[in-house]
Amino acid sequence: MQKEMLTVLPLPFYFAMGNLKAMTILELNHIAIYVTDVKRSSEFYREVLQLEPIPRPAFNFPGAWFRLGSNQELHLIADHGGPLFPSHDRNHFALRADDIEAWEHHLERMGADFATRKQRPDGAWQVFLRDPDGHVIELFTPPAGAGAKT
Repeated sequence: MQKEMLTVLPLPFYFAMGNLKAMTILELNHIAIYVTDVKRSSEFYREVLQLEPIPRPAFNFPGAWFRLGSNQELHLIADHGGPLFPSHDRNHFALRADDIEAWEHHLERMGADFATRKQRPDGAWQVFLRDPDGHVIELFTPPAGAGAKT
């Protein structure tokens, strides 16, 4: 019996043959993180990070959704299977903030677990903090005159 061979052609060949159309990722829609206690985590994201709660579909597991900026969302998910495993301590998501010094004072008043702000080599300022489950969040302000890049 002869095995069928799979031939992989270079991507430009597919485009030239009209087999594929150009595709584009439009934007980041949401970040989903697993939490152990939706109520506790929701309170943290609502009060400490001042995120706006938004409606969530009626899934068959607990969770909460929050607005991130104008078009992105944060999805908290709990009791959705196996245990919560800690992620690598360098994994994080970054949120552009308006006034890093004011945020640092707010985090201190709220008793949040955070590191003192530091400046990146490009001039951006960062504050890293942890949510109740240990997920790392970066608050940052871009370098003077720069856009929203992290």
